[in-house]
Parts: sequence; structure tokens; C-alpha cells
Amino acid sequence: MALTPEIAALFKAHTEQASANAKSDELMLKYYKGKQTLTHIGLAVPPELRQFEAVLNWNRVAVDSVAVRQKVKSFILPGEAESATVLREHWDANNLDSESALLHKDKLIYGRAFACIGSNPDDPTHPLVTVESPREMTALVDPRTRRISSALRLYGVTADKPEPTLATLYLPNSTAWYEQVDKEWQEIDRDDHNLGRVPIVMFLNRRLTGEWSGESEMTDVIPHVDIVGRQLTNMQVAAETIAIPKRWVVGMSKGDFVDGKGAPIPVWESYMGAIWANGNKDAKVGQFDAADLKNFHDTIKMEAEAVASVTGLPLRYLGQNSVNPAAEGAIRADESRLVLNVEDKNASDGDGWAWVMGVCERFRTGDWPAANQIKTEWFDAGTPTFAQKADALTKLHGGGAVLSRKGVWTEMGWSDARMAQEQENFDAEMNDPYLSLLNAKDSNATVADGSASGDQVLAGPAVGDSGGVSGG
Repeated sequence: MALTPEIAALFKAHTEQASANAKSDELMLKYYKGKQTLTHIGLAVPPELRQFEAVLNWNRVAVDSVAVRQKVKSFILPGEAESATVLREHWDANNLDSESALLHKDKLIYGRAFACIGSNPDDPTHPLVTVESPREMTALVDPRTRRISSALRLYGVTADKPEPTLATLYLPNSTAWYEQVDKEWQEIDRDDHNLGRVPIVMFLNRRLTGEWSGESEMTDVIPHVDIVGRQLTNMQVAAETIAIPKRWVVGMSKGDFVDGKGAPIPVWESYMGAIWANGNKDAKVGQFDAADLKNFHDTIKMEAEAVASVTGLPLRYLGQNSVNPAAEGAIRADESRLVLNVEDKNASDGDGWAWVMGVCERFRTGDWPAANQIKTEWFDAGTPTFAQKADALTKLHGGGAVLSRKGVWTEMGWSDARMAQEQENFDAEMNDPYLSLLNAKDSNATVADGSASGDQVLAGPAVGDSGGVSGG
């Protein structure tokens, strides 16, 4: 079936958007992979020496350092205090622990990313959630409702067919699939789901008010990576030329460069010989000073500092280590800007994942939940050591003063299954007379000593009980 005028207009708008994004997307991908083409003024490096080009790929560091810290912990439905098991099932059924990492990385590279939700004929209770490439997907947003009004995925590109041959159009009440036949789009399948909303969620990086496009996390880093790339290339050329001491000789002719048998000495042997000996009494031999490459090193260090200033990355992430490994507190302070950046992104990405779960629930139950009220919880974006975290949680537990035992387990990142198993273990200990007796003796010994270790605090008397447990 040929396209209707309305659908043809949508195809035109989406393909124009895709064409406008294509050049920038290709460039961002090259920069992320470190395969960009360096531009040179042409004064220091002649074209025939471009094979020595080198890239110090801080772009990948800027992206991956943020992406690896974005880990979803759980979802909480409106009006509930604990994580929603059904939403976690949707997450696990679609392998979103690993797929979400791809989405977060896409968003940081291209400035945008997409998640698609669809019905699952094999398991209707767990809808399909797929992460789609932003190089294939475009979306039009209604500025009044701030919702996606339509989305188009163009794909089917092969080595023989550089242009897309397949398309999927997502509308509020239907999803249709198209194939290009004789350079004309023909509808080949349709799903009238009547959701009332486009089953696509768009994630944007660094979005500004009034704009529905994101910005790559590499934008501020790219100019400095280009500078360092040119410096590394120039340094290699310098190392091969002026950095090696040059020797000079005065008062000798070509016939003086012969061995003991009168045979000419090869040029390379003459050049690399550590000691030159000759029988020409008028000859003078010397050596020029080698060029110092320190200016290249200082420039690279300066650029590393510039990248650290615009990204918030610790300078040690960029290879500039001048001290011994930092202590626990120093690591946290050093990463403060990076952690705040990740937490800011988690706030907006959490809304996106909440909408993904909301659409999943609509597919499962037929009713729309208050998706904008679903809360996404994230694991700590910082880098606490195990000892540091255990000490903090022990103090918060402190006989149940702030956190319960289950609350401590939750903060430790344990799964529901792990917590259930550990609760069974505790219940078994409580029902074992011998273990109960040992626990009672340990508790009494702690009270008698007037002090407590971390483990003893967890088993000690509750707040308000007598016994003189001192606060640490």
C-alpha cells in the first residue's frame, strides 16, 4: 500500500531530520573510537609523514567515565515504600542491566538515545523493551504537550545498499512497518495498539529549555584532543629527526670513510658508529646537542588540565599521576564534580526509565499508571571502598537507630533474592538454640566491655536498653 499524503509528509520531516544528524553522528562516532582525521596547519608535518599521526583518546574517557557509573538499582511505584517487583521483572526480562549501559553510552556520544516498547507475543506479561540506535531513529516532539508525536526508524543499510530499505513508523495509536520497493515506501505490516502515546522514550544529554535535541558529552573535549593529537604527531617527527644527536665532521672527504682494507664503509654504519676514527690529521669531529622534547610534554600536560577543568574528571584519569595513590577521602573529593555530573544525568535519565516502565505496565495491564510518579533509584555514583561503606552502614544501623537490617542490605545493593536468602539465614540462626546462646554471650560480653566493634553493634542491644554501649 502506497503512503498517504499525511504519512508521506511525516516521512519527509523525519528523513530531513535524519539527514541533518547524519554528518555530526558519523563524526562523533569517529571521535569516540579515536578514528578521526587530524587537521594540520602544514608547517611542521609534511603530508608524506601523516602516517605517524597518533590520537590520545580522551573522548572515550569522558564518555565511559560517566556511563559506567550509571547503574539503575530499582523502581518504586507511586504510594509504595519498597521497590516494585513487577517493574524489576520487566527490567530483567529485557536484559536491561546490559542494554541500559548501551543507551547511556549512546546518549553521551550522540546527545540522544531511544528506548522502544512493544508487545511480546511470546510473553504478554513482559513487553519487549529494546534500545535503538540514535543513528537510525528520529522523533518529532509536540512543543505543547512535550510528548513525542511520531518517531521513525530507518534501517536495512548494507554494503550493497547504502540507503535504508526498511522503516518503522511509530504513531500514538499504531506502529507500521515499511519496505522500499522501486524507490517507493510500501506498508508491509501494521499493529493498531491504540495506546494513545508513541511507545518510544527519548533520552537527551544536556538538553536546554525549548530545545528537543541533546549535545554530545565530547563537545568540550574534542578541541583539546585535536591539539594533543597534533602535538603527538609532531613529537614523533621530532623524535625521528632533531631529537637524535647529529654528528658533524670537517676536513674529510668521501674517500676517508673506508675500512682497514680500503673498502667503503656503509652510510648507516658511518652514521651510527659510536666512535669515529680516521687517519686524517686535519679532520675535526663533533656533535650537535639533541633537541629537548619537554615542550611537547608540557603542552600535553596543559591540555590534560584543560580537559579536567571542562569535564570535571580527575586529572589522574587523563594519565597525569604525580603522587602516590590517593586515600579514600581524597578519592571522593577528587571525583566530586564527576559524581555530581553523573547524579544530574541520573535525575533526567531516571524520568526516562520511569516512562519506559510506565509503558510496559500499560501493555501488561491495559491501564496507564502514573508513570511520571514512578521513582527510579540508582546505585551510588561515587567510589566508596568496601570498608568505608561498611563502616558508614554499621553506624547508621546502630541498633536500629536509623537503618533497619533490610535497609542496610538495600544500601549494599543486594537483590531481592539475596535479601530473602539472608533473611532465611538469620531466621535459621534465631531458631538454632546453640547459635542463639553464642549470640547472647557475645552480646553480654560487648555490654560488659562497654565497647563494640562493627559486627557487635549490629547484634547489640537496641537504643534505649541499658548496657552502656558507647557511641563511636
